[in-house]
Amino acid sequence: METLLNKRVILKSRPGVNGEPSEDNFGVEECEMPSPASLSPGQVLVKNLYLSVDPALRCRMNEDSGVHYMSAWQLGQPIDGLGGVGEVEASADSTFTKGDRVSATFLWPWAAFFVIDGKHVKKMPKELFGSEPSLALSLLGGTGLTAYLGVAEKGHVTPGSGQTVVVSAAAGATGSLAGQVARLLGAERVVGICGSAAKCQFLEQELGFDAAVNYKSGDVSAQLSKACPDGVHVYFDNVGGDLSERVIEQMVPNGHVILCGQIAVYNKDLPYPPPISPTLQQLIQDRNITRERFLVLDYSDKFDEALAVLSQWYLAGKIKVKETVAEGVENTGKAFVSMMKGGNVGKQIVKVHNS
Repeated sequence: METLLNKRVILKSRPGVNGEPSEDNFGVEECEMPSPASLSPGQVLVKNLYLSVDPALRCRMNEDSGVHYMSAWQLGQPIDGLGGVGEVEASADSTFTKGDRVSATFLWPWAAFFVIDGKHVKKMPKELFGSEPSLALSLLGGTGLTAYLGVAEKGHVTPGSGQTVVVSAAAGATGSLAGQVARLLGAERVVGICGSAAKCQFLEQELGFDAAVNYKSGDVSAQLSKACPDGVHVYFDNVGGDLSERVIEQMVPNGHVILCGQIAVYNKDLPYPPPISPTLQQLIQDRNITRERFLVLDYSDKFDEALAVLSQWYLAGKIKVKETVAEGVENTGKAFVSMMKGGNVGKQIVKVHNS
């Protein structure tokens, strides 16, 4: 009897602590198809439909991830990422039956088919996701939770107060949602920073940002000053580095910096959050600006409430979701490298099978 073959992604090599990831760091290998008969009690066999590709995974390519909530990937071993959507093919867990759609936030293998403990996945309600299961990876998953709770918990956005909110990496997965969330929570003006004219156009024309700054074109400080005539009250920081220093220089007293991500320095061996210059540190102190790290896992008690709000907004047409989709599990490494270089608009996902 012929053995059906499966595919999975492995880590072939490390880019080095200060190196940029390349497609050569990833490999694809054939492996045996899991058998329903091989399931232990509590396990489910899943056909992968979509998997999430996220900048935060860069730290897992090093020998030490540097964070307590994610372990480093091991050379030659299969990779798992931050979430996915699948369909149950067989189940040894009474919670699930064949055909159920499931998702997870952690421990999602980069494989076409895989076995996972039922306790690590959750059933997706059909009435919410319908024909758009990938929403579980963007708006109605960790990305949406990060955008919403980051602004809600750390932004101190107050309706009617005339606040300007600036978002870096604003055309990316989290940034594109964070800007819209800030508006819906009461920001007077929302400005996005991104890396191309096309992305600026996307922010302004499709997502309703008031202005967009292309950091690759012209004087960033001058562009920001024009886009934010009343200064910056809240900064949703997805980037870090020199760009973020330019934004903070234009912040008003008692402003708030939400440290969500630092993609500009993910390829460098620096502590998180990375250090800032003494001059900027003095400015933050003099203006009483809060600059606090935001980790969405610290707010798990608010996930259900946040997802309820996000789903209401989406169903009412108040918030838009953009995806960049790669096809095939074998292209996951390529999609990751492209995303780390800004090749995506909105959420980068990989479609493994048709849903």
